[in-house]
Amino acid sequence: MCIDVNHVSKQYTLWKIKGWTRRERQVIEAVKDVSFRVEPGRALALIGPNGAGKSTLIKLLCGILSPTRGSIRVLGMDPFKDRSKLAYHISSVFGQRSQLWYHLPPIDTFLLLGRIYDIDRVELKKRMKELVELFDLSSFLYQPVRKLSLGQRMRCEIAAALIHNPKILFLDEPTIGLDVVARSMVIDILKDLNQRKNVTIILTSHDTGDIERLCEDVIVLNEGRIVLESNIREMRKNFFHTKIIEIEFAGQHADLDLPPGVSVIERSGPVVKLEVNLKVQDANEVVSRIVAQNSVRDITIQDPPLESIIQHIYLSGDPAGREAEQNAQIDG
Repeated sequence: MCIDVNHVSKQYTLWKIKGWTRRERQVIEAVKDVSFRVEPGRALALIGPNGAGKSTLIKLLCGILSPTRGSIRVLGMDPFKDRSKLAYHISSVFGQRSQLWYHLPPIDTFLLLGRIYDIDRVELKKRMKELVELFDLSSFLYQPVRKLSLGQRMRCEIAAALIHNPKILFLDEPTIGLDVVARSMVIDILKDLNQRKNVTIILTSHDTGDIERLCEDVIVLNEGRIVLESNIREMRKNFFHTKIIEIEFAGQHADLDLPPGVSVIERSGPVVKLEVNLKVQDANEVVSRIVAQNSVRDITIQDPPLESIIQHIYLSGDPAGREAEQNAQIDG
């Protein structure tokens, strides 16, 4: 097992000032009784609203924080007690924090990290060459970091994190602020590392496109608790109860005699976008009905975006717990 988290909770103690001389103790529980496992070579997304406990959980897994209750094993080690030893096998990239020396070129940071991780000179040269080619860094490798664009800097950040060949890569919002091209390039490289080199990836992100392209599994956190743990495909299957049908008609006006469970969500000239409630109507039957009544140029049927599922999970509370309760009542 690569990562084993067993009933972990993390509490913070805050002191609020009350009047001139009094303080009031307040305990904040950022992570509440969290348990999960990750197999080697998997790509797992930790998602949730701000304050859900994602970053705290990442810090617990890296050994930056120690749990208040429960136990964590990463590569068979206790992350907090064996932090120095574990550091040789894991790495992290935080989108809002940099490990690159701001006034020095990236090459200097790579050389410094090579010394920190006790990498042999010949091996370090080989790894640096591989990473420079993989991330296409050659054109700005000797420029000061302060002069690099955000996309260039993030490619250097991830390359620096991989200099010691980690088995696990923790990514906390690695594509935040990147443009579409830079984000796509970074995700493609990470996906290749996961599939070709079997690097285990733990990703936190608010970008559902990144999650769908990179990750196989997902854990949804809300208020410090796991509200859903699933394969992304299974999550789509279990929580998608609608289909989006986009139709381009041959003329500007279309005869839309829509049955119950079908609604227009967008209309732009000859293009109409419909939402079909699959509990009421079959998407294929709706398409057949519209085609029989109108001249149609093009039709596409899609699932709703992943963020709509996540929003539904947040609003519905704890679907897993509620399902277990319902099953218990049925069995009883």
